Amino acid sequence: MGLVARLLPPGLMICALVFTLPQFGSCHPAQTSEPHRVLFTEQFIRPEVRFHWRNITCPLCKSIFTILDIALLSDANKERVAHAVGEACVHLHLAEERVCREITELFKKDFIQALQESLLWPTEACALLVGPSCGKFDIYAPWNITLPKVPKPPVTPPSPPKPGSPQSKVLVLTDIHWDQNYEPGSAADCKEPLCCRKDSSSPHRWQRKAGYWGTYGKCDVPIQTVENLLENVARAGPWDWVYWTGDIPAHNVWSQTRKQQLSELTVISRLIQKHLGPNVTVYPAVGNHETTPVNSFPPPFVRGNRSSSWLYDAMADEWVTWLPEQALKTLRYGGFYTVEVQPGLRLVSLNMNFCSKENFWLMVNSTDPANQLQWLVHTLQSSENKGEKVHIIGHIPPGLCLGSWSWNYYHIVNRYESTIAGQFFGHTHLDEFQMFYDEATMTRPVGVAFIAPSITTYLNLNPGYRVYFVDGNYQGSSRLVLDHETYILNLTEANHSPGAPHTPEPNPKWALLYRATEAYGLSSMFPSDHDGLMRTFITDDRVFQKFWYFRYKGRVSKVCRESCKTETLCYLRSGRYEQMEQCDLFNGLGGNFVRAARKTLC
Repeated sequence: MGLVARLLPPGLMICALVFTLPQFGSCHPAQTSEPHRVLFTEQFIRPEVRFHWRNITCPLCKSIFTILDIALLSDANKERVAHAVGEACVHLHLAEERVCREITELFKKDFIQALQESLLWPTEACALLVGPSCGKFDIYAPWNITLPKVPKPPVTPPSPPKPGSPQSKVLVLTDIHWDQNYEPGSAADCKEPLCCRKDSSSPHRWQRKAGYWGTYGKCDVPIQTVENLLENVARAGPWDWVYWTGDIPAHNVWSQTRKQQLSELTVISRLIQKHLGPNVTVYPAVGNHETTPVNSFPPPFVRGNRSSSWLYDAMADEWVTWLPEQALKTLRYGGFYTVEVQPGLRLVSLNMNFCSKENFWLMVNSTDPANQLQWLVHTLQSSENKGEKVHIIGHIPPGLCLGSWSWNYYHIVNRYESTIAGQFFGHTHLDEFQMFYDEATMTRPVGVAFIAPSITTYLNLNPGYRVYFVDGNYQGSSRLVLDHETYILNLTEANHSPGAPHTPEPNPKWALLYRATEAYGLSSMFPSDHDGLMRTFITDDRVFQKFWYFRYKGRVSKVCRESCKTETLCYLRSGRYEQMEQCDLFNGLGGNFVRAARKTLC
């Protein structure tokens, strides 16, 4: 035991850094450009955490994990594990000492239990960390959902609705990331992963200060911005319904408690109810930040205090005015549900945390956690039988999911392309989309995953929200997205009144950034229109640069050219994770692009 104890720290250091410390990395740092060489991966790389796993040799890695496996056979070593993790974090300067200590304490019980229950062998762990030359990482091995033997119906290309046909006006809110400790006037630049807070210290004379309505940089939004948004969208209605795709809490993931998470869930849910009123139904989805530790979503077979029932039960209680009993039942079980929005239109809300690599509970079993995708197939087949159209909402876009999960989801979208009329996600904080193509040729567009911009400013963004105009409630409606608008709060203007530069606007205006059909000269936003837009991006750089500006909600200062543009277009095509891997191959990036894309830990 003495030898094991002495050798524990490096092994624990590796485990913790892989599965916990990256959790408080940024989503998309401020865009950077270099003349003649702009890599798309730069948008994803975290500015705070710099540690390169390729510096670890294969034999050392395997030795470390062998020792770790032996150590964790005894529960008595759990505290040694946690202590060593904290020490490694501090000595490697991966974060401020307080952050290291607190995040270690927060993660230790969940992560260590998941590691003990997993089948993670040293060769598998080191294949993940060091590369395939060090072993085979098959803990996320391929698996297949089962599709019914019912033949796929003939595909009829959608046609634009007749002039004057009804339309549904749908509001989408995502990635609020409300910071309870946001403090106007505090330091906007700090050493910790999240700034503009009461404990961020007072800024020096030459340092930026946190603005009243929000701040560009490593800052989330204050409650006054959330309320101002809701007041504005209430006036901008009426809304037929609302999609709310997750992430309520701030990015202070090292110091969150269950009590805090539940309090924020209650406050924001009730604010939305208050401002939008009792006649507007909101359909929520579970984000990766709703839990603590962040990204920790055990499958339903994990019971007791480590399960997610504390969160799902609270969500069901808060959302009971929006969701029927049957939807609340599956929400309590696994964080997903289905509900009829209108006759002929069904909604499916997926818990995308069961597809996330950052969910360390999937080390135990990653094969269709909670049987969610098989449930989705059953739901879609039932809707196909009844002639319903289906909208799918979730937090993490499918192209950023684990490979097998992403492949199965892509397969489902292909099979039910005539039933799935819309897909709506968030998580990246950016205004973008991902394409789905027929699996036979990968050329015919069959679907679009719309990714809405965030309300939070994190990182270097204006707050924003999305409005969709959907083919409306009438017999034979396609229920497809016809158009969409993005609105933003320009923080430069909101924090400085024209007549008093150091005084914020008392009631700032959320302004239209763009309407998609007008900005891109399209008649609708069908999958075929998006595919044509992608081709236009290639041939007309002016249109692509316009998209690039909109993608960052009006906060990009440099153009995206050459490899940056190539990889961005590849990302937009990648509704399936495997396609990003192929992009790596075609562009000679050696895996850097796909690894960076996976680090969207918003």
